[in-house]
Amino acid sequence: MDLHADVDWITATVEEFEGPLVRYTARITGDLERARDVVQDTFMKLWKQPREAVDGHLAEWLFTVCRHGALDVRRKETRMNPSPDVGATTVAGPETDPAASVAADEAHTRLLQLMGTLPESQQEVLRLKFQNGLSYGEIGQITKRTANHVGVLIHTGLKTLRAKAALRYPAGLAGGSPS
Repeated sequence: MDLHADVDWITATVEEFEGPLVRYTARITGDLERARDVVQDTFMKLWKQPREAVDGHLAEWLFTVCRHGALDVRRKETRMNPSPDVGATTVAGPETDPAASVAADEAHTRLLQLMGTLPESQQEVLRLKFQNGLSYGEIGQITKRTANHVGVLIHTGLKTLRAKAALRYPAGLAGGSPS
């Protein structure tokens, strides 16, 4: 085994997946620092894996390990603190137009509020699909559901979001009439 190639592979993997994994994990744990710890533990586990064991399904492996770690942290926190204060974590990016940025932030906030009304299973698959660009099959492997079930959850979640957006924000986020 070439140690230099392994280091390069891990470095490239961290660069590509660290941000998406932290965002995903923070939604589960409700805490950015705990999410970073879970992601760091995930990369340490990846370092110990033979590369061949994760080739071809690296994203699924990373998200699955992060999900399990985040759920463990959440369970542990729930036992220690019966009513945790779970908040949304927003990662800001560079903006060019302040007015467009404000409008996008408002739409994003409305969408997050509406998503918060969905069942947790729908929220999770929607985030994996649209924030992380994973396929139904990849999401199914991460969440231990069939690809068809993932599709149903996504379809139902989007349909519910459209209907709720049309009721709450008739001229903005809804983007038309519900189907």
